[in-house]
Amino acid sequence: QVQLVESGGGLVQAGGSLRLSCAASGRTFSTYDMGWFRQAPGKERQFVTAITWSGGSTDYADSVKGRFTISRDNAKNTVYLEMNSLKPEDTAVYYCAATFRALARHTWEYNYWGQGTQVTVSS
Repeated sequence: QVQLVESGGGLVQAGGSLRLSCAASGRTFSTYDMGWFRQAPGKERQFVTAITWSGGSTDYADSVKGRFTISRDNAKNTVYLEMNSLKPEDTAVYYCAATFRALARHTWEYNYWGQGTQVTVSS
């Protein structure tokens, strides 16, 4: 089992940057493939990006490709989401999640979730 805690959210102006972190507990973090999702008010939770357990492969939603970067540090039990050129439509609660399915894109494929961190992008 793994517990996930996100941090780094906040209020930023359009065009700005934020880096989210997701700290995991447990000694098995490096065996999990990880993902980031986001959920805006009144909308379904949607896939943002995913990374394999080794960090060797990544996948991105078209809406964030070229602006967001996922990475991980298995020695620190942490996965990161670097967000650049932020847009108002990126405003959402961002969640990290853990799975044993490589580069999974659906919420049902993930076993563990963090509590989320709010990202607000003002225009």
